[in-house]
Amino acid sequence: MPDLENRIFDEIEFLDTKYNVGIYNLLAYVKHLKGQNEEALKSLREAEDLIQEEHGDQSGMRSLVTWGNYAWLYYHMGRLAEAQTYLDKVENTCKKFANPSSYRIDCPQMDCEEGWALLKCGRKNYKRAKACFEKALEMDPENPEFSTGYAIATYRLDGFTGATQMSKAFCLNTLKQAIRLNPEDAYIKALLALKLQDVGQEAEGEKYIEEALTNTSSQTYVLRYAAKFYRRKGSLDKALQLLQEALKATPSSAFVHHQIGLCYRGQMIQIKKAANCKPRGQDRENVNRLVGLAIDEFQKTLTLRPTFELAYVSLANMYAEIGHYRKAEDTFQKVLYMKIIDDCLLQEIHYQYGRFQEFHLKSEDKAIIHYLKGLKAENMSYTREKLLNALEKLAKRRVHQNECVVESFSLLGLIHKLKGQVSEALVCYEKALRLADHLNTMF
Repeated sequence: MPDLENRIFDEIEFLDTKYNVGIYNLLAYVKHLKGQNEEALKSLREAEDLIQEEHGDQSGMRSLVTWGNYAWLYYHMGRLAEAQTYLDKVENTCKKFANPSSYRIDCPQMDCEEGWALLKCGRKNYKRAKACFEKALEMDPENPEFSTGYAIATYRLDGFTGATQMSKAFCLNTLKQAIRLNPEDAYIKALLALKLQDVGQEAEGEKYIEEALTNTSSQTYVLRYAAKFYRRKGSLDKALQLLQEALKATPSSAFVHHQIGLCYRGQMIQIKKAANCKPRGQDRENVNRLVGLAIDEFQKTLTLRPTFELAYVSLANMYAEIGHYRKAEDTFQKVLYMKIIDDCLLQEIHYQYGRFQEFHLKSEDKAIIHYLKGLKAENMSYTREKLLNALEKLAKRRVHQNECVVESFSLLGLIHKLKGQVSEALVCYEKALRLADHLNTMF
């Protein structure tokens, strides 16, 4: 709740958009849940004022959600006469548009309102949000607001662990369409830049980032995404500079703190690579210092947003880096016990925990268990490829060292099967069966 409220306030203050009505409605709901009903009413009044400013000619249709929220809120406050007043407003508007139901209307603006609310409330709602904007666009394909919402929903769904080339291309098209209809939207340009970077068009992406940074619109958000772009490019000092600017405006942003932590981690990795993974003296001191800074940032992230799953993984890996294995294990367990419905996210968590078991705790058996758990989620993704490769390397190493050979050939058979390499899978399974028979005759 505190994180959602912080993100709502950040959006109201720093995101320059024509589509702010929904965010005031959502803020009213958050205020109600906190028991601040008068504050909730104030937020609904602000939503109403915005509707009058932006949609004077369509204010009745655009006010339906806000009026419904007024009725709902007054009902829960026990002010039934006022609740009825707003119910009447809804009914009259629905009748005006010859709707068969007194309190429900099927129109693209309603789908759009629902899409924005779902988009703000976490990963599990992104597919539903996308469907809402998709439905709205069917009715009005050239609507800038519907196009923007659809592009953002598509970007978020596409953006976690490497979607297919087809989905990446589709996401690029939705972002380009949104920019065509909203040419001054710096926020969308920053998202397009990141997606271009994803598909290997970094130089073109950087042009959009530079263009977005010169625009005063939505600067705090642009700084965040520009920093992410430069972090992934390897320009970590520049990324940190941009993030520090963003932090001045939004000190309670879990996203910004997490990105700062990832930059410190990136600097640590650069030092280790330069020292062939054996830093000594000053290099070792710098590694430890950067790990400490990263840990501080990831801890701040989780204080602000206790449901940020990947931040637990980031924090656990930093504990492991300096040998604090008990803290790393405890942190991994917290995220492993969370109810996660996103398959791509589950794959990443099991992959990272498997690596922790394999390389830090030297427990290959537990590593195999978690690599296999990650592969149970059948989504085709970049992380799934990493899981298959990690499992394959481990199994081949065991075969080479003559350890658990029957199980290792069985694993290699499974890996080939999952890769669609049927003949190679059969060869490995046959080797496993022959070895098992040989062992049985020996004993």
